[in-house]
Amino acid sequence: MDQPKRVLLVEDDTHIADLLKLHLRDERLDVVHCADGDEGLRRLEEGGWDALILDLMLPGVDGLEICRRARAMTRYTPIIITSARSSEVHRILGLELGADDYLAKPFSVLELVARVKALLRRVDALARNARMDAGSLSCDGLFIDPLTREASLDGKRLDLTPREFDLLYFFVRQPGKVFSRMDLLNAVWGYRHEGYEHTVNTHINRLRAKIEADPAQPTRILTVWGHGYKFAAAGGGS
Repeated sequence: MDQPKRVLLVEDDTHIADLLKLHLRDERLDVVHCADGDEGLRRLEEGGWDALILDLMLPGVDGLEICRRARAMTRYTPIIITSARSSEVHRILGLELGADDYLAKPFSVLELVARVKALLRRVDALARNARMDAGSLSCDGLFIDPLTREASLDGKRLDLTPREFDLLYFFVRQPGKVFSRMDLLNAVWGYRHEGYEHTVNTHINRLRAKIEADPAQPTRILTVWGHGYKFAAAGGGS
């Protein structure tokens, strides 16, 4: 029998934490709750977590610092940030530090649980794909290693967030194929939610800024008007 996935929940609101623990345990997840940032960071550093649910506003070490520390670790752990800080600045900052998802309070507990499950499925699928591929991808100066989760362009390492890496890897594996924003949400984010397509746009713009010579005139990740996006080798046309 498979061991249950281990989820670290760092949340100082006991009401929210109790609800999340109840619903996550109903999904047969092993949940450990920490009520402050100091304990959360200590437990995180023990390792072995399959997902991290993280509030930003915490007593002690804040959530952004915990997120930063998590991304400095060797093992990749999916991170969902939950916070009353709903401004675009904090959402972008959390994503810049490597969070996989962001839900502003108040949020639906059932939606958060669904997103946790989707992240866990996505990580499992990517691990299986990496084992099956058992090799790196190379395309017109881009080099991607799914096992080490590293990417480079013309020999220079790319500083990608986990989601940016997944998105680039997905595109490069299927050059020339057109994907709608909902296709990408389902395949890369692991869920289909109307109204979240703007997340895809944001990540593609950020990815273009890192891999295109001129992000305003992209030659790798191309917009197919009315349909979505596709990946092409540089100079591959529109």
